[in-house]
Amino acid sequence: MKPIKNLLGEYKGVLVFAALMVVFRSAIADYNVVPSGSMLPTVLIGDRILVDKMAYDLRVPLTHISLVRMGEPKRGDIVTVDSKEAGELLLKRVIGLPGDVVELRDNVLYINGQAASYSHAAVRPLDGDGLEHAAYRDERLDGMSHLVRLSETHPSLRSNYGPVAVPPDHYLMLGDNRDNSADSRYYGFFSRAELMGRTSRIAFSLDSDHGYRPRFERFGRLLDGMTASK
Repeated sequence: MKPIKNLLGEYKGVLVFAALMVVFRSAIADYNVVPSGSMLPTVLIGDRILVDKMAYDLRVPLTHISLVRMGEPKRGDIVTVDSKEAGELLLKRVIGLPGDVVELRDNVLYINGQAASYSHAAVRPLDGDGLEHAAYRDERLDGMSHLVRLSETHPSLRSNYGPVAVPPDHYLMLGDNRDNSADSRYYGFFSRAELMGRTSRIAFSLDSDHGYRPRFERFGRLLDGMTASK
């Protein structure tokens, strides 16, 4: 036992630091690797995003137990979701708020009967998908503005969806890559307790298709309003 006590004493500082880091990343802030293209073109595969874990709730570390509500999700927020239905951590955009009626008609978004407006966006595809032709549109509705990606060769079977009413304390979320995103159209509404944090900035980005080459132009870049044109 003595050697173990000596070992713990010797590495006490390291252990305390490690414990504090676990608490910090669980309850305050973290960064996540983006492994899929469901949020293209806003977030690329290989981006490392900064996540504000206190954007909506102060939680008991390593749990979903909320101690204090810090804020409310807004339409257009990009959030990480610990989805029970999906069984994994998702990255999606908040589209429908509690009480909203949401519908998609041929990939045109309607919220409470109001249609989003769309304009063509000239985007160079940095999404690593050179085999598929895609169109990019600037989607604007109720103060929300962001790019969406629409496949020209593999349209989604869920390009028509709803209308559905968002229940209390739940949210409807979609990926910006509308024809290739497993979101509320497949998993249903996400409860507020499943929202783990909000992201608005890329920490850094590595291109896995080219030997994990750094994409320096994306380091520290804001997410909303991105055009992926560089």
